[in-house]
Amino acid sequence: MIDIHCHVLPGIDDGPTTKVEALALARACVADGITHVVATPHVFPGRFDNHRAGIAQLCMKFRQVLVAENIDLELSFAGEVRLSHEVIDMVQRGEIPFLGEVDGWRTMLLELPDAQIPLGSINLVRHLAGIGIRPVLVHPERNKAIMDKPERVEAFVDEGCYLQITAASLVGQFGPRVSVAADFMLKKDWVNAVASDAHNLVGRPPRMTEARHILEQRFGKGYAEELTYFGPARLCGREREKLAVPS
Repeated sequence: MIDIHCHVLPGIDDGPTTKVEALALARACVADGITHVVATPHVFPGRFDNHRAGIAQLCMKFRQVLVAENIDLELSFAGEVRLSHEVIDMVQRGEIPFLGEVDGWRTMLLELPDAQIPLGSINLVRHLAGIGIRPVLVHPERNKAIMDKPERVEAFVDEGCYLQITAASLVGQFGPRVSVAADFMLKKDWVNAVASDAHNLVGRPPRMTEARHILEQRFGKGYAEELTYFGPARLCGREREKLAVPS
């Protein structure tokens, strides 16, 4: 499986604090059936002031550590970009770590606040589209406003956004309201990827295999593979590669 949203880099956000913790999470990803992880630290001005150059440097160092520790995990990087007015300026300064490119569009993981859909969110999405960026809305099922009315996410889909839901949402870790919202989006065929959003081994482990099994049981093996492998591969810009069917 390909995991496009994982907080595996140490000491950069609310993921692992130390290299030892990060290595434990990386090993857990491999044990969970993940072959490629995209490290996606928070890019949240004022809280996690990360930018492309710093994330790239840390990713390169941690990749070397994975090799030294014989951990067979492909590692690339992007960023979980918090929706804010600073996003446009960061794009212009080249500070946003993009996920990949699909059909000429750059893809960017975009996070809404937990409790609401801020006014102007759709306008920001439209502005990004105007400069060739297509957001991948991360874990919309965990946004309280969308939990109340899951159909609210349709406005983002209509503007061309991709959707990524969290593996743990499918297995019930975040409660029934989150699971219902995720189920609504899946049934609408709006979801492009399932990702772990893993932060640690205690409260936020990967859980991708569990989620894939649930998808297989409810929607079939092909849909499960699409959301855990082929869809994530396209969002990373790997659609031109010859991708083998996952085992």
